[in-house]
Amino acid sequence: MITSKEIRQSFKDFFQSKEHRIVPSAPMVIKDDPTLMFTNAGMNQFKDIILGNAPVKYPRVADSQKCLRVSGKHNDLEEVGHDTYHHTMFEMLGNWSFGDYFKKEAIAWAWEYLTEVLRLDKERLYVTVFEGAAEENLARDDEAAAYWEEYLPKERIINGNKHDNFWEMGDTGPCGPCSEIHIDIRPEEERTKIDGLSLVNQGHPQVIEIWNLVFMQYNRKADGSLEPLPAKVIDTGMGFERLCMAVQGKLSNYDTDLFQPIIRKIGEISNALYGEDPAKDVAMRVVADHLRTIAFSITDGQLPSNAKAGYVIRRILRRAVRYGYTFLGMHESFMYRLIPTLIEVMGDAYPELAAQQILIEKVMKEEEESFLRTLETGIRLLEKNLPEQEGGVLSGEVAFQLYDTFGFPLDLTELILREHGMTVDVGGFNTEMEKQKQRARNAAAVETGDWTKVRDGEPEFTGYDETETETRILRYRAVKQKNREFFQIVLSRSPFYAEMGGQVGDTGWLIPEEGEKTDIFDTKRENNLAVHFTRKLPANIEGTFTARIDTEKRTATECNHTATHLMHEALREVLGMHVEQKGSYVSPELLRFDFSHFGKMTPEEIREVERRVTAKIRSNYPIEEHRHVPIEEAKAQGAMALFGEKYGDDVRTVRFGSSIELCGGTHISSTGRIGTFRIITESAISAGVRRIEAVTAKVCEDYLYAKEDALVEIKNLLHNVPDVMQGIRRLLADNEEMEKEIREYVKEKTEQLKQRIIDKKQDIQGITLFKLIMPIGSVDVVKDIAYQLKGQFPEKMMFVAGTSADGKPSLTVMLSDDLVAGGLHAGNMVREAARQIQGGGGGQPHFATAGGKNADGLIAAVESIVQKLNDF
Repeated sequence: MITSKEIRQSFKDFFQSKEHRIVPSAPMVIKDDPTLMFTNAGMNQFKDIILGNAPVKYPRVADSQKCLRVSGKHNDLEEVGHDTYHHTMFEMLGNWSFGDYFKKEAIAWAWEYLTEVLRLDKERLYVTVFEGAAEENLARDDEAAAYWEEYLPKERIINGNKHDNFWEMGDTGPCGPCSEIHIDIRPEEERTKIDGLSLVNQGHPQVIEIWNLVFMQYNRKADGSLEPLPAKVIDTGMGFERLCMAVQGKLSNYDTDLFQPIIRKIGEISNALYGEDPAKDVAMRVVADHLRTIAFSITDGQLPSNAKAGYVIRRILRRAVRYGYTFLGMHESFMYRLIPTLIEVMGDAYPELAAQQILIEKVMKEEEESFLRTLETGIRLLEKNLPEQEGGVLSGEVAFQLYDTFGFPLDLTELILREHGMTVDVGGFNTEMEKQKQRARNAAAVETGDWTKVRDGEPEFTGYDETETETRILRYRAVKQKNREFFQIVLSRSPFYAEMGGQVGDTGWLIPEEGEKTDIFDTKRENNLAVHFTRKLPANIEGTFTARIDTEKRTATECNHTATHLMHEALREVLGMHVEQKGSYVSPELLRFDFSHFGKMTPEEIREVERRVTAKIRSNYPIEEHRHVPIEEAKAQGAMALFGEKYGDDVRTVRFGSSIELCGGTHISSTGRIGTFRIITESAISAGVRRIEAVTAKVCEDYLYAKEDALVEIKNLLHNVPDVMQGIRRLLADNEEMEKEIREYVKEKTEQLKQRIIDKKQDIQGITLFKLIMPIGSVDVVKDIAYQLKGQFPEKMMFVAGTSADGKPSLTVMLSDDLVAGGLHAGNMVREAARQIQGGGGGQPHFATAGGKNADGLIAAVESIVQKLNDF
């Protein structure tokens, strides 16, 4: 049997023979496209080329791209594990042509690869072509159909509608008709009964699409109209898992060698045998699929969290943990133990898995254990609140409690309910979410218009060499976000660094030859295009301008960026070579650096890193910058390539002394200009990942001055003692002695108060009532008295207190156990009485408290509680 590794390599070899450049997979986590969190198609890494924002370096390209689809238009999550061919993380084999070949070659090579290289049965293959759309004046794709007729009879060429056979990047942008290749992998006896032709695109699990050939020939404008693209594009995508199923003669993706080793390992850990129990089989498939998604996301730098992309990964992990818990009996963390098997299966194609193994395992283990601590309690709560009959609806309030208290994502609650034939009140859940606002919201939707072209030209970044330059506007567009409107401008030449790699974008001005200058308040990168943000357009759009950056902010940012490089090297020297960058943020105010490390740094380690960075600053190393260095040559020189970053064939290297990194950001001319450096915080952000925040230059000076000022103030407060530390120790010792005396005093006064309460006890129907109504310094004193009285009078005793502190009233009730057994409930009593003080509360049957706003109602509240004894 041909293995998955051999199939993947055969695809690359085939298209390399057709003069395609074989490029590595881009990271699955996307960092520079505001419209996407994850790579969900093979074309994502070429989006800037397709949009015309980057030059075409290789007109023919092929690769195997790791993708993730779990939300939005491409959402396969609910089908994963329940059918045989849907996945969250999957590989997409693809070939592209940027203005080179088109339909004829794409169709011919697809047919050649499938039938001559992989030797798939031609009689089992069907294709679809776009049938046209009269409402858009689009005709049938007769061109593609004619090429297919060279290989297939007409009856196996099927017309497809706009939904299936007209591909669009989004609401706007490149689009065009497509041809899908479907394969019928049913057993021969089934094929003789029903022709596969009638099952294409009908959801049959063994008559499935394996390859989509997209012919981009139009551009969709914001008004919905279509215009021809100046350069046509071929974009094909073939599902690798489905291809392996077809080639290896399996009826399920999960039966291929991509998944079976993982499923066998799951069975070994859980003492389950795949193929014996349908429910366990689904669980094994879900875990095997989700394992890949989580591992590759962590590898690419996206850790589980409660926001945006991180929340997506946490949802997927928790979904897998719950399947393991419920159906495989896995009540302890187990998924992290599958990582070595995953590396055996996919490590050859994706070596970053093995390089990041320890981090992946630690993050997954901690996430599993965290969710398992609340999973059992959450499931019990859910089962307790299940509707009484099939088809019932769980309240949105309970679903939100599961989310907010026990970490159940809504889709996990929906999944469990669906297994019981029930649903959830999603509207009610959303209402509770809106009220609580516990989770950070995504940024408000951004409305952008079409670009207005002013002139032709390619934008050029000049910011490595200059801080101002003569320029002209190439294009602009209006943007609406929330209640504000601003504009985005693309310049022919620009010194403005566009936010990327953690470094914030430059600010500055666009200065005309005459008239008012225009403020540029940010610069960002969108699909490799530097976009300048301004609140108004220049008066003369077609004029010539001077683009000038704010050099003070740029210099401060560069100090922090260069210090980040120096600190990265120092961390590896002090902590070990396992330290790898996991994220960074560089602004004029501070630098933030996330890195892999498995324990809290000691004060000595922090100080040693500071010393080493400071020594490198004093050495005044000049910048050694090299552009357009072949990536392999850069790596050979020792430049660090970061996991989760996409590098081209040629890169830029930045060296300061022995520190050398691949970097596209801007830097100070020599390390001496940084001046000063201090680490201000070191903390954990997830399992195996630490975060440092540090300051440099003027901000660091201000930080140190503030420390000095605080020390002077402390000395003044201590009456200028010669030794500040000795003075503080003496003050702490005196304070401890005073606290001891206060505790003794409070204890004595509490005892006196308790005795007065005992002296005034009442007898109501054989029950001893202790009552206290007065202002009091601390509610802890009341609680202490309540428990002392219960200890002294264990039978037929009630203590009720109405007290106030700082004008805030509170109620306290303590009952002996026999009164509780007889039917009294302290929690219910204070909850009802709290209405008298305009408040609320509750507690246990024997002890409860309540607070309120109206101290004038305390006497009435206490008497309403006492009345319960008269009615008892």
